[in-house]
Amino acid sequence: MKYSALALVRGALTRQANWPAVWRSPEPKRRYDAIVIGGGGHGLATAYYLAKNHGLTQVAVLERGWLGGGNTGRNTTIVRSNYLYPESARLYDFSLRLYEGLTRELNFNLMLSQRGLIDLAHSRHDLDSMARWVNAMHMNGVDAQLLTREEVAARAPLLDMSPEARFPIRGGFLQPRAGTARHDAVAWGYARAADALGVDIIQNCEVRGFSRGPSGRISGVETSRGPIASERIGIAVAGHSSVLAALAGFRLPVTSYALQAMVTEPVKPALDVVLLSPGTGAYVSQSDKGEMVLGAALDLFPSYAQRGSFALTQGILAATLAILPAFSRLKLLRQWAGIVDVVHDSSPIIGATPVPGLYINCGWGTGGFKGIPVGGWTLAHVMANGRSHELAEPFQLERFLTGRLIDEAAAAGIAH
Repeated sequence: MKYSALALVRGALTRQANWPAVWRSPEPKRRYDAIVIGGGGHGLATAYYLAKNHGLTQVAVLERGWLGGGNTGRNTTIVRSNYLYPESARLYDFSLRLYEGLTRELNFNLMLSQRGLIDLAHSRHDLDSMARWVNAMHMNGVDAQLLTREEVAARAPLLDMSPEARFPIRGGFLQPRAGTARHDAVAWGYARAADALGVDIIQNCEVRGFSRGPSGRISGVETSRGPIASERIGIAVAGHSSVLAALAGFRLPVTSYALQAMVTEPVKPALDVVLLSPGTGAYVSQSDKGEMVLGAALDLFPSYAQRGSFALTQGILAATLAILPAFSRLKLLRQWAGIVDVVHDSSPIIGATPVPGLYINCGWGTGGFKGIPVGGWTLAHVMANGRSHELAEPFQLERFLTGRLIDEAAAAGIAH
């Protein structure tokens, strides 16, 4: 069913009784042309692009829990492409361009709000680093502009701009096309569009092992709902990537950490830009419901628990109030954490694994949500063609053997 204003009117006249299910809940078949493990944003996008771009309709998405119940539903919804290195800039800006057309393409409102994102400069050194960053972005074809102290104040009047502030604000830089999107809508939109192209989305189906043929090539998966055969399998399970890799018999350079966030009670519109303070580690935006969405750094101890530590909760609040003291009177509503997959160069892994026929999309760390469209696009490409997409070439697993790292981790240190 195509969503439209006319469809809404028809729904109102029938007391909303005739809306079909957004996607089917089929029983798993015994064999598929391709299987995608992980029913979050990256897995659903992969299945959609396998069907749309490559004509593979006998595709299954296997999700251990419920659709979008992992990191896709546990993030701060920020989309951006303000990266220093050309490889990362191309990857994330392609993703942002896909985001810009997804609502129309998927016929599902993703509530993309390109309100802009400002990185705050707290020192002269920050300003120098940001000037370099903006120049690099321009060379990479990505929109960015330096802001003076006065321009930052005009965009975000609630910031503490006093000279005696603990973190005085000297200026910053803006990516105008950055912003936020509705996280659950991204998952639902991809799921609905993939289902319409014939993809089977199978929830409550845990992958417990892999099977291989005589040549060592992948031949299927063992699941909680029985064996399913396929000679093309993609893994897109974020923080649990190393667990699936271990089942397949290889190791990944991935460490899983909790990345937590929280929201305040809703208030009237007060912040129409996303703010990121490298000096404090805090980032803040206002949701469509009026809540202030607060995030900060990783809990730096390996964990699969979808909750953050109290110490980091205090750190997030202190960092936020240091730049936005007016928020001190807001009450917190809820807190959560996602399990992010961090690698040494803070850049993703997209492509083949040591097991023939088995491919992986992981290592996005704190950048997984904004990378959903390009992650799905490039994983679908390698699964369908057996060779990596040009955007994904720098992000192969073998780079950890050759030393040809992207090193966005070092770049973050320079900028922040």
